[in-house]
Amino acid sequence: MTSPAGTVPPTAHVEIWSDIACPWCYIGKRRFSDALADFPQRDRVSVTWRSYQLAPDTPAGLRKPEIEALVEMKGMPAEQVRQMFAQVAGSAAQVGLDIDFDTVIAANTFDAHRLLHIAGDKREDLLEALFRAHFVDGEVVDDRDALVRIAVSVGLDADQVRADLDSGAAADSVRADLLEARQLGVTGVPFFVANRAVAVSGAQPKDVFVALLERAVSDADSVEPISAEDADGCEGNTCAV
Repeated sequence: MTSPAGTVPPTAHVEIWSDIACPWCYIGKRRFSDALADFPQRDRVSVTWRSYQLAPDTPAGLRKPEIEALVEMKGMPAEQVRQMFAQVAGSAAQVGLDIDFDTVIAANTFDAHRLLHIAGDKREDLLEALFRAHFVDGEVVDDRDALVRIAVSVGLDADQVRADLDSGAAADSVRADLLEARQLGVTGVPFFVANRAVAVSGAQPKDVFVALLERAVSDADSVEPISAEDADGCEGNTCAV
């Protein structure tokens, strides 16, 4: 549908619930970003990243390797966990992400999500930096000093970030995102919602995200589902492979 001359075309709103501790969210972000970069009407799409916690009860400061934490949590043999992670890493490599699960440290992501809300227009850059820090660099993303370093790497002020983290800033914003996720029935991430009318879940192929963007732009009121098969994502404390 073409807007009348002299009017501004309506903006399509895409909200994405994800968790920094979710490898499929990292992969899904890359696939979605690739779709958006090639989308002819990308200037009409507004993207909002929202908070989700797969393992909210993970103690901050645990500093336990992710493989060890999952073995203890799920009672799975370590070799089985390593095989699962190898499959995820293989999918990540297909989109240019070098995930190294041997370096990943289990973490509570609440403070990292607070930091994303604090980041303003640096939010997407910070999200990318947090994913890389957690899955590639072996950073402990529930450590305040690590979070300050990561924030500074995308241009945020160290003193302000530390003060905001110490003050509890944006905690209510994170909780609001988590509540909205429950109200929408989100049980796994990544979860993509266009105009609060159309949704797809999981790290879908690029063409599915293109279809989502096309629907979002063409009809913000559409309630027809996007044709999409189940895709890999994370639920609860674990990730499907």
